[in-house]
Amino acid sequence: MKILLASKIDAEALQALRARHEVVSAVGAGNDHLMELIRDREALVFRSGVNITAELMAAAPNLKLLIRAGSGLDNIDLHYLRNNGLELVRIPEPGARAVAELAFGMMLALSRQILIADRLLRDGKWAKPQLTGHLLVHKHLGIVGLGNIGSLVGQLGRAWGMQVLGCVEHPSPECAARFNAVGVRLADLTAVLSTADYVCVCVPLKASTFNLIGRAQLALMKPGSFLLNMARGGIVDEAALGEALGGESLAGAALDVHQLEGDNHISPLADLPNVILTPHIGAMTIDSQREIGRRIISIIDGFPCFGAQALPDAASINTLTSLGRLA
Repeated sequence: MKILLASKIDAEALQALRARHEVVSAVGAGNDHLMELIRDREALVFRSGVNITAELMAAAPNLKLLIRAGSGLDNIDLHYLRNNGLELVRIPEPGARAVAELAFGMMLALSRQILIADRLLRDGKWAKPQLTGHLLVHKHLGIVGLGNIGSLVGQLGRAWGMQVLGCVEHPSPECAARFNAVGVRLADLTAVLSTADYVCVCVPLKASTFNLIGRAQLALMKPGSFLLNMARGGIVDEAALGEALGGESLAGAALDVHQLEGDNHISPLADLPNVILTPHIGAMTIDSQREIGRRIISIIDGFPCFGAQALPDAASINTLTSLGRLA
């Protein structure tokens, strides 16, 4: 198969693909270069950070298969995809586990002021008498979006002894019963924000979730609570978040995703000491990327008979894009 890699994948997986297929790498390529390289390709492998537009896909008349080496679909034209009979396969699980674990790293760092303690000690200040913190056990963990990532965050929260509640786009008694069986209470967004000590945002970015967490929503949060955005930049209004963090409401925040990403962009929250900022590294563990690489090989070697994650029609795509969305 003729494959175009628009994003970096695990080195061992790349080597295995090149041994069996014709692979062209376009990692870091601009749109014009991508348009040239994709023309004779049959498969496209991509992650976030690359816009898979209708124009790009239309430039490849032999394109049959697209592999999203992760979960989000905000960077692909799904309308073109479903109207032209292209196969789309996501690989959400390995990255979701990594993002969920990072969320707990963020919670611990915020709760125990780890970054502040580190900076002070490096400056020669023994701040033990001034530094205190919180336990996670028995605290309320609110999850906005209980899809692949949010559900795992909830499972980990239960393992930590936290009280977990979350919201979904289309709640139902059956949905509530399913989550209740694993110790997660289903609620609406207002209840999640007003009850939780830690709010973890895990919804995909789309028109209805842009600035979903703005001034009004932040005002609902408990004094002394923490906000984490593990989803996409643009879901949390960063200007409003900065105002809330500068007052006496929120105790801190952690963002792995940002409204503006890439070199030479400085977050408007960068000067706040109670904020943790990381460069969209949620899924970037060696283990997760290795597993994603193995699955890419399996999907391509088995095409077109690779099963459950294939999306051959509009109904399947609509079902997929609804997962984890929030009302």
